[in-house]
Amino acid sequence: MAKYLLLKHYRGAPAAVNDVPMDQWTPEELSAHLQYMRDFAARLESTGEFVDSQALSQEGTFVRYDGEGRPPVTDGPFAETKDLIAGWMVIDVETYERALELAAELSAAPGAGGEPIHEWLEVRPFLYASPTITE
Repeated sequence: MAKYLLLKHYRGAPAAVNDVPMDQWTPEELSAHLQYMRDFAARLESTGEFVDSQALSQEGTFVRYDGEGRPPVTDGPFAETKDLIAGWMVIDVETYERALELAAELSAAPGAGGEPIHEWLEVRPFLYASPTITE
């Protein structure tokens, strides 16, 4: 089994087919979208392929170390993660092809008008250390 991160983007990816921003959805459209996500996760839990998922707030700050005794540096002249990443799901599947299959299904979550979003999701494998070979 291999773990993959499925990233949902606010922006930065190609536009979705049903590209109405979530803040313009009706409460019913938002509820249907969230229910689809819960049902999808529950189905993957039953197959042992679900690890975790979270929706992310639009609030956030970039922070970096700026030297001993100096305060952390926040924000900068770049796009912030809070503007880019809407949420994520971690799956644990047998093959890369299965990860792509699940990401494609997840991109069909309903959006405005109850129509599938057909959003682009980023699929990223977890990086594992190479095994150590001993004799």
